[in-house]
Amino acid sequence: MTGTLFINGRIQALEPTGLSEKEADAVYVENGRIRAIGRTAELKLQLAGRAVRTVDWEGAVVLPGLTDSHMHLSMHGMKLAMLDFSGVTSKEEMLRLVRERAAVTPPGEWILGLNWDENRFVPAAAPTLEELDAVSTRHPIFLTRTCFHAYLANSEAFRRAGITPDTPDPEAGAYGRDEEGRFTGWVYEEASVPFTRAQPEPDYAAKKDAIRRAWLDALRLGLTAAHTEDLRFLGSIETMQRICRELREEGIAFRTHQLLYYPFLEEAEELGVRAGDGDDWLRIGAVKLFADGAIGGRTALLKQPYSDAPHTRGMAIHPEERLAEIVRAARRQGFPIAVHAIGDGGADLTLRAMEAQPLAPGSRLPDRLIHAQVLDAGLVQRMTALPLAADIQPRFVASDFPWVLERVGEGRTAYLYAWKKLLAAGIPCAGGSDAPIEPLSPFLGLHAAVTRRAPEETHEGYLPEEKLTTAEAVALFTRGSAQAAGEADERGEIAVGKAGDFTVIDREIEGDPEQLLQAQVLMTVVNGEIGYRAP
Repeated sequence: MTGTLFINGRIQALEPTGLSEKEADAVYVENGRIRAIGRTAELKLQLAGRAVRTVDWEGAVVLPGLTDSHMHLSMHGMKLAMLDFSGVTSKEEMLRLVRERAAVTPPGEWILGLNWDENRFVPAAAPTLEELDAVSTRHPIFLTRTCFHAYLANSEAFRRAGITPDTPDPEAGAYGRDEEGRFTGWVYEEASVPFTRAQPEPDYAAKKDAIRRAWLDALRLGLTAAHTEDLRFLGSIETMQRICRELREEGIAFRTHQLLYYPFLEEAEELGVRAGDGDDWLRIGAVKLFADGAIGGRTALLKQPYSDAPHTRGMAIHPEERLAEIVRAARRQGFPIAVHAIGDGGADLTLRAMEAQPLAPGSRLPDRLIHAQVLDAGLVQRMTALPLAADIQPRFVASDFPWVLERVGEGRTAYLYAWKKLLAAGIPCAGGSDAPIEPLSPFLGLHAAVTRRAPEETHEGYLPEEKLTTAEAVALFTRGSAQAAGEADERGEIAVGKAGDFTVIDREIEGDPEQLLQAQVLMTVVNGEIGYRAP
């Protein structure tokens, strides 16, 4: 196979290359792996006479390939075709966008949207059921909050879902009601299932198109890979494998690490699929499940009641016995688990399950604690005793502060989004976006990790003692993501023997955090193949 010599780059290696960064400006990749790092002139001389393709980086900055450790490619791809409320600042603006979509949507078709956050509205209020009905009674309207744990629906959506005022709340969810028992339009957690089931099932072509859009967008943003869970959308492991294979055959150079949603364990057993199976482009990861909800909708499970809502501690998605049953099923098939746990109560439930049914010794892939936003010293200590990685989403700071402080109160801030403490404890931490909940761009995540604030803000950051250095932040999306996937020996660094993955940008990002916001992706290279090149 013809190798590729990449030359004239400003290489930012996380591991020593034997040369200083100023001296090493070229990398030779063959069969997807880095075979040599050095000076352009010397590598050209060494490779003289061989069939080598040359790619000139023209002085651009070269980072190890960035990987998003937690996102949903399918929903990100669907988002690109949905109403997106991420920039909306009032319920009036939100309703206007829905009204405009209704005007061009045939009667009877669903109007779907996502990424609204009433905490950022002025005033802080979401549309009511009556206001959604005033927009349209001829379209079912179903709008997903930015946390993906709470929703808004109009009366037609309730009718299509078969939900009446007499319908009881499901065990792990609720329908919002006023004091007289009338629906408010809010839908929480698993109560959303009848609404999604009532929507037309996308066919294979639509599912594949959604994944294709997401892959191409990720490459454009500088991502070489993503850890994703898409089975709830795709419907089967076989469909997921087929789509990934066909997109690769189309020539799209993008790598995925696929978590398996726990109801698909039976299919995994039938197919003989195991954790770590796959190749350089598709790998099978841990079994995904949820312990709790989200702080925004007060469904994340806390040990003590919410400071701004003392009547609730949130909710556990599964009773403890059911959680243990799911973990047992995963362990029987040799899978690690990846558990969504935002609150300290959710983290406690998760760690108890992991401690009671430990991962088999010698497992290549660790367990994963996803989000880990509200912790305490005892929980962190227990985490250090387990073979687990923490999946953190730095961008949540830009979205959740300052209102999250009202939710948890002053007594729980010491371990609130406490990335610095997790790293200091020696816990491998992987960086992700949770797209489409947050923007997919890794540079927004890097900026949030370094500044602990939103891009438009200028203060010293929320809980600034937890700020990361630029190098620590980049490591979340490189070495940390590789560790969480059990692939630290294969990728995550620019080093001989590692995968030829590079994110190439137009500027240095050390020092001034604002450069992270200005950085432009020039090229994304995966396994030595150019997945994206800026026009």
